[in-house]
Amino acid sequence: MSSDDERSDEPGSGAPEQLALIRETVRRAKVPRAKPRTWRGAALAGKLPVARVLVNKGALHLDQYFDYAVPEELDADAQPGVRVRVRFGAGGRQVRGGRREGGGLIDGFLIERRESSDYQGALAALAYVVSPERVLGPELLELSRAVADRYAGSLADVLQLAVPPRNGRAEGKPSPAPLPPPPAPAPGTWERYAQGPGFLRALAEGGAPRAVWTALPGPHWPEEIARAMAATLASGRGALVVVPDGRSAGRVDAALTAVLGGGHHALLTADSGPEKRYRQWLAVARGSVRAVVGTRAAMFAPVADLGLVALWDDGDSSHSDDNAPFPHVREVLELRAAHGRCAFLLGGTSCTVEAAQLVESGWALPLRADRDQLRIAAPLVRTVGDGELARDGAARSARLPSLAWQTVRDGLRSGPVLVQVPRRGYAPRLACERCREPARCRHCAGPLQAPDQQDLVCAWCGRAETAWSCAACGGVRLRAQIVGARRTAEELGRAFPAVPVRTSGRDHVLDSVPDGPALVVSTPGAEPVAEGGYAAALLLDGWAMVGRPDLRAGEEALRRWTAAAALVRGQPDGGTVVIVAEPTLRPVQALVRWDPVGHARRELAERAELGFPPVSRMASVTGPPEAVAAYLAGAELPPEAEVLGPVPVPGATPGRPRRQGDAPPGETWERALVRVPPGRGAALASALKAAQAARTARSTGDPVRIRIDPPDIG
Repeated sequence: MSSDDERSDEPGSGAPEQLALIRETVRRAKVPRAKPRTWRGAALAGKLPVARVLVNKGALHLDQYFDYAVPEELDADAQPGVRVRVRFGAGGRQVRGGRREGGGLIDGFLIERRESSDYQGALAALAYVVSPERVLGPELLELSRAVADRYAGSLADVLQLAVPPRNGRAEGKPSPAPLPPPPAPAPGTWERYAQGPGFLRALAEGGAPRAVWTALPGPHWPEEIARAMAATLASGRGALVVVPDGRSAGRVDAALTAVLGGGHHALLTADSGPEKRYRQWLAVARGSVRAVVGTRAAMFAPVADLGLVALWDDGDSSHSDDNAPFPHVREVLELRAAHGRCAFLLGGTSCTVEAAQLVESGWALPLRADRDQLRIAAPLVRTVGDGELARDGAARSARLPSLAWQTVRDGLRSGPVLVQVPRRGYAPRLACERCREPARCRHCAGPLQAPDQQDLVCAWCGRAETAWSCAACGGVRLRAQIVGARRTAEELGRAFPAVPVRTSGRDHVLDSVPDGPALVVSTPGAEPVAEGGYAAALLLDGWAMVGRPDLRAGEEALRRWTAAAALVRGQPDGGTVVIVAEPTLRPVQALVRWDPVGHARRELAERAELGFPPVSRMASVTGPPEAVAAYLAGAELPPEAEVLGPVPVPGATPGRPRRQGDAPPGETWERALVRVPPGRGAALASALKAAQAARTARSTGDPVRIRIDPPDIG
């Protein structure tokens, strides 16, 4: 017992102090819990007492920094890059004790500390520092600002995509110590490409080559990406690769672990969960890990001393973000390569028009294999057109031509067979057998279908149709326009009763299938990988993919076909692909020759003549007709700008969820396209951003939606 305790036992000693302590305790218990402090009268930090903060407000007229006072108690933790909470929106009249008060609490990032503020009035104080972890470094801030300017968006919206939500449990755990750089890897299968070993050598020596890589079909591309990343790590720099989905990320993750071992890289995907993903992200931000494999959000990963950015399959729609300001991974990685002076690798089994433009402009060099290597790796591609279908009795009765049936039989002798169907589901949509005009309801113009294979029913209003005739040619016979994956699987199961049938689609996507006889029916993009490759593949209803009314219909169809055909064994091993489409179509010819680069070049030349993207820069303005007209009238567009439209925007399809850009139910929206020549994209984005900021500041009229380089322009 201490001497103080001994004295307190004496009669009458310390009684007033004890009573005062009891009163203070009771008084505090009756007071309700206080709101976060306003730091009224508190001393400010002795050095750099002003904090410049970016508040989490996506409105364009608030896309600026705001100054706050730094209390002395927060001086140590209030460092650039940390998350803070501030009061915002009180106005300049609520000033007490030299501090601006009022307003609601809002999140933000501390950008920098300053000696003084440009604002002449009283400053509000930082409410508190959420965490001392510096999550917003200078390089990430610079990249986010460049992305916001390019897409006419706000910095706050970009940071919502770039910095993941905080997880306190993950933040409290230390990151592992960084591992030493690995040795430079052997070229491996990169030797199949003439420039492949040289590309790896340049990466290992600290160079910054830029390449558009047309990968050979087959299972080797994950390992080739892993070797490129390993060569970059060998030079003491970091590497980043972005893939379209978690399945592809898992394949690259496994390949990188096989090449480097564990601990050298982080996997950033939504499947990891918020805590694990944030822990991995922190390991990257802290410099513990120098290599990252991930999906779309990983394009902003804060890799230290970045030496390589790589993107696989840039034509996949998942690379385009659906949240404002709608950045595309390819464009973001191009910005990172240009600003950070690092290497750039854009790969895929197909080739987009944007990739062809990078080569055409000289910004990147082509990385391709010669025709001899292609003949070894690619399968044999055969076509079935309308003429063959008309003469083929099997095709008229069972929808599959005789060549397809024979290919399936031969393939099942040695392995699995892949069947690609353009849509999922069971109920077929119908069209005229003679002219292929879609069969529509006479009451609401909705598509007709036959769910029970007998009665015609409208998919929109549900009315039955008993006496249909084609409005275009007068025909009365119908055919299945596009039969779904489940219906196709059922038909194939009856035709091959002894063979297992597996389906892969949006509701249930298979990662892989074993190397044994089986029928795998899949929708585009959901094709599982077969161990040892597929023996054959059927690409059904190809005309439905090419015939979509979209600028990218041919490019997208070819990309889907090559992705599926690349899973088939090479021609020397008996791999065969049968595509049911008119052989004279350009994408079909490109698939037969396996020449996606030539197809992309021709598409690029045609778009250059017409002034379409990516040769020109284009933006879409969507909203109610009056709002679109008022916005375009008030925007100070560049003199070279050309406005196309406006035209009505199709509303949401009844019975389906509303997509981005669809008009709300019961409303009519319009869309205008604004086009400028090359080199004027920055001026267009700046003008659109200024007009939108002025409109939101006034809060007048209905809002309009701005999107730079829209992926779908019809």
